[in-house]
Amino acid sequence: MKKIILLFLISHFCAICLAQVKVDHLLTENLNNPESIDAKSPALSWQLLSERRNVNQTAYEIRVGTSPVAKQFVWESGKVASPQSVFVTYGGPELRSGQAYYWQVRVWDENNKVSPWSAVAYWKMGLLNSSDWLAQWITPGFREEASRPSPIFRKEFHLHKKIKSAYVYITAHGLYDAQINGKRVGDAYLTPGWTSYNNRLQYQVYNVTGMLKQEANVIGITLGSGWYRGHVGFNPKDGLYGKDIAVLCQVNITYTDGTTETVNTDNTWKSSTGAIRSSEIYYGEVIDHRKEQQGWTLPGFDDSQWSGVKVNDFAKNTLIATYNEPVKQHETIKPLKIFKTPKGDQVIDFGQNLVGWVKLTVSGHAGDTIKLSHAEVLDKPGDFYTANLRTATAQNTYILSGSGTETFEPHFSWQGFRYVKVEGFHADLKPENFEAVTLYSDMRATGSFSCSNPFINQLQHNILWGQRGNFLDVPTDCPQRDERLGWTGDAQVFSRTASFNMNVHNFFTKWMKDVAADQYSNGSVPHVVPDVLEGPGSHPGGSTGWADVSTIVPWNMYLAYGDKRILENQYASMKAWVGYMEAHSHNDLWNVGDHFGDWLFYSVNDDRFGRSAITSSYLIAQCFYGYSTQLLINTARVLGKNDDVNRYTDLLTKIKRAFVNEYVTRNGLISSDTQTAYVLALQFDMLPEELRQQAADRLVSNIKRYNIHLTTGFLGTPYISHVLSRFGYTDIAYQLLLQDTYPSWLYPVKMGATTIWERWDGIRPDGSFEEQSMNSFNHYAYGAIGDWMYRIIAGINEAAPGYQKIIIKPHTGGNFSFANADYETPYGKVSSHWKTGDDQFYLDVQIPSNTSASVYIPSKNNGQLLESGKNFKADIAKDGYIKVDIGSGTYHFSVAR
Repeated sequence: MKKIILLFLISHFCAICLAQVKVDHLLTENLNNPESIDAKSPALSWQLLSERRNVNQTAYEIRVGTSPVAKQFVWESGKVASPQSVFVTYGGPELRSGQAYYWQVRVWDENNKVSPWSAVAYWKMGLLNSSDWLAQWITPGFREEASRPSPIFRKEFHLHKKIKSAYVYITAHGLYDAQINGKRVGDAYLTPGWTSYNNRLQYQVYNVTGMLKQEANVIGITLGSGWYRGHVGFNPKDGLYGKDIAVLCQVNITYTDGTTETVNTDNTWKSSTGAIRSSEIYYGEVIDHRKEQQGWTLPGFDDSQWSGVKVNDFAKNTLIATYNEPVKQHETIKPLKIFKTPKGDQVIDFGQNLVGWVKLTVSGHAGDTIKLSHAEVLDKPGDFYTANLRTATAQNTYILSGSGTETFEPHFSWQGFRYVKVEGFHADLKPENFEAVTLYSDMRATGSFSCSNPFINQLQHNILWGQRGNFLDVPTDCPQRDERLGWTGDAQVFSRTASFNMNVHNFFTKWMKDVAADQYSNGSVPHVVPDVLEGPGSHPGGSTGWADVSTIVPWNMYLAYGDKRILENQYASMKAWVGYMEAHSHNDLWNVGDHFGDWLFYSVNDDRFGRSAITSSYLIAQCFYGYSTQLLINTARVLGKNDDVNRYTDLLTKIKRAFVNEYVTRNGLISSDTQTAYVLALQFDMLPEELRQQAADRLVSNIKRYNIHLTTGFLGTPYISHVLSRFGYTDIAYQLLLQDTYPSWLYPVKMGATTIWERWDGIRPDGSFEEQSMNSFNHYAYGAIGDWMYRIIAGINEAAPGYQKIIIKPHTGGNFSFANADYETPYGKVSSHWKTGDDQFYLDVQIPSNTSASVYIPSKNNGQLLESGKNFKADIAKDGYIKVDIGSGTYHFSVAR
């Protein structure tokens, strides 16, 4: 009897626990316990966790204090009747510079039951005013050599009290690497990152409490030229932002007795040079261990022969807290094989085209010089190929000191590579001597996709690795040659795909602020951001599909994350870009200016038969003019700007009318009879309703004329499959996806690609290369097909911004027997896993708490729907689907095919 009672109590207790809603995953400004933010009213987010179905938040309560065990709070929201659990704005008194704040939240569920308080999360405010910076900008006190060895700075100081907390605030003109008492500060690289330096310069904050001692301490800082004054851009020039190299560093120390002290960069610091003899982003780094000043970051080092420093009055009013996740080291990859090429070069194959550097561990004699050169591919005979790097030598040179085992890796340069040529290594190359280390912004992985087709799985792998390598503080076009710039067109076409694979909310929020900062006064948008192509004189910007980044990316981020602040922040920029197009239009037709058009579309040399898929750049411009205007209308509606809604709705009507009058015949033929012309006209609703289906039919006819091949370039490719599915041609979209001869997505896969190529035929079927001046093998734009794979094959879509309402509608085809996708929304994980078998269709779905979903299960015969083996009420089948509306939870559907 006692056992029965005990089992009953245990069962009852477990039931209560399962029913209990837990609040977890607290984020401030979309970051986990950030050490420095400068938002005056931070946005707070959380997730509800529960094993139950149909869990919803009906109210919340937040409390914020200045201590993790606070009994008195600076702000208590009280019970707020609201389902909002993401981006809830702090509503308390003004926040203080440098202050840490701790917060908790609890919620009431759909049964009005309150959850326990969450665990405590925190955020720390940055230095909110220029006057908070007590440190001074310092530059080297010596005359720099022509090769510009990296300057090193040191400051020795003594602390005489017990330390409660200590924080380093630091930034640079250039890139910095800091150490305290011989240990590296933080795990971020290429800091302070790349922004529109003249307008916005980020600083970083590190908690170094455990690194300081109640005795002698040393701060050591190494600088590299980086983007600030290094060689960057076409025909690379240096000093685009300034000729100086400088550091600003402040250590704020609080003692246990409540007193404070600061250690700042000022005229008491010393400067010299060390092992890094030169460092440039495109050219690589030279490290000479014979020049290393051993112990210079430790107390007691004799710096009497060092130079002093120069104090400079550089701007502090452009300093901002770091918005996005910093660049960090991620995967480490060992050599796949080591071999000699036909020319006799010693080469390492890491098996994956990646971005980062090679870490070398070696022993030898003083003066031994080892050179590591980097390449993405081998040429047709199998030799090391670097012609596509143009002027980027991408070579790291390491000179040994002869003092036993030595380890080398760059500090302020990186490479894009799969293959490494090794010169000067006097012993046999062994795998244990080499390790490739990846570098990219520390964005949290959010999405995964797999299916029954291994080639599509490799395509997804290539998309993901292309994003990793090119999302390095800014969305670069490529990571290997003398470019690596924030091309706006590449970023906008890929932004939707990017938001599935990784949490790019802060990444794009930061970068879009630079888009606005570098936007020209007439509203035109530069081709690259940050703008290092020297402004409106020689590079006027304003290319359609590129400049539209100003409208497309903010809207895509709003759809993905539901944070309307990006729309508020970018609204003036969005409006200015539409205003630029409007000002340069005649009779509502934008047919002037220089445009890249449908970049890298399918073309045929010596084309006598019109096979090249040339789409009028002005036709494309009119389509994007309409699309950006539509997105401006959408944004104005979200922000409650009703006058703008009306004004731009009228303008959009005129834009579409002008498009039809100029480019479309009475029967619906578009003057540029290309895939891209029909795709853009349909995707952006530029055609009257009665002409749309016939246009889709013409598109399919065109695809068939090219034997089910793509002819689209950068602007048509992201949308072609979506248009086909929208107008009932998902079967053709699948055929395009599975095509494996040039031009197609799978052609590079069949050729051994491990990232997305810049060109459809970067390597031709005979093994030869496309033109070497522009032939990157890590260029993510064509990876935009990922968005169709996730939203159409797996069927995961947002029905409301941020996925508070979800649509699950998988589209079968291509002889796929299964497809799986998981995606971490701001509310939690959503999953769509489908498979076929035994004349049944199975769909496993997971919907996060505090959301709801409409699920569409393929069924043409209105078969009986089962969930976990039991009958489940559903709507009558329509258009080949059974529809069910569900709340949060995990579901297992099946239906007869």
